[in-house]
Amino acid sequence: METVAARVLHRPTAASGYLPEGPRALGPGRLSWITIQSGKAATHGSLHVLTSARGENRSWKLPGRPGFAYATNRDGTFLLGMERSIVLYDTMASRGTELVRGIDGHTKGTILNDAALCSAGLVFGCKDTEFREHKAGLWFLRRRDLRIFELRRDQLCSNGKVLREMRDGRFELFNIDSPTRVVTRSELDPETGELTEPTIALDLHDQPGVPDGMVQVPGSDEVVIAMFNPEPAEYGRALQYSLRTGQVTREFRTPGAAQVTCPAWLQTQHGAQLVLTTAAENLSREQLALQPNAGCLFVAPAPLVIVPEGAFWAV
Repeated sequence: METVAARVLHRPTAASGYLPEGPRALGPGRLSWITIQSGKAATHGSLHVLTSARGENRSWKLPGRPGFAYATNRDGTFLLGMERSIVLYDTMASRGTELVRGIDGHTKGTILNDAALCSAGLVFGCKDTEFREHKAGLWFLRRRDLRIFELRRDQLCSNGKVLREMRDGRFELFNIDSPTRVVTRSELDPETGELTEPTIALDLHDQPGVPDGMVQVPGSDEVVIAMFNPEPAEYGRALQYSLRTGQVTREFRTPGAAQVTCPAWLQTQHGAQLVLTTAAENLSREQLALQPNAGCLFVAPAPLVIVPEGAFWAV
């Protein structure tokens, strides 16, 4: 197994670094990312756009807690999952327009979390904000007609997702419900909005921490999974797994930041790189002193020649 050291790319403010997630490439050297919430009791988060070469980070305070953000084909507009709605957020006007509302209406105490785009639409999950009950939903928003389908309602903290198109037009869905410590595989039919029963693709019970965000290694049967470790540790970890063998092939390390949340690929002037977000969530002052890079964004050399263009939502 190869070990790769990551370095700090961006050091946010304390509020922005409380719970960073969802990095997405916007083009060479540019990426968006979100802060789910700016503190333990906060009810709002923020959207950010980072230009790595200039070290420039622009931020927009949001009226709620975002779970994901995807660029659209409209300049400065993002598709956001926020609280229980999906909105188009215009950064130029600092205003959002709801596309879908009332998500997870079957229960209380859940909000939207991570998502994955494909040609047919968007698969996204929710989380129980108290992390107690397996009641949150897993949903599919079909692109062509904005019809929403409930896939499951048994998630506790629905996180990383990978979608791969199959020859018959269906999609393989690899999904992480973090506390279960497994990656499941199902098949999604975008015509009917039906999801097959999940099987276990990867078992991570032997790893410290819990799996969080996930991204596919382009052109391969491998994924990179961010490991969120709330226990004291010298460094955080993101693990590259083979979906075929279940073996770890590469480990990316984030020094001084054990709570790794999400991975993403980024093309930069230094070549292809892996971006990793980390969090300072729930760390005491003493713990932060031992993890001085908690909340930072990291980059590491990536096992790619070039990063494919990122997915976007057509408005």
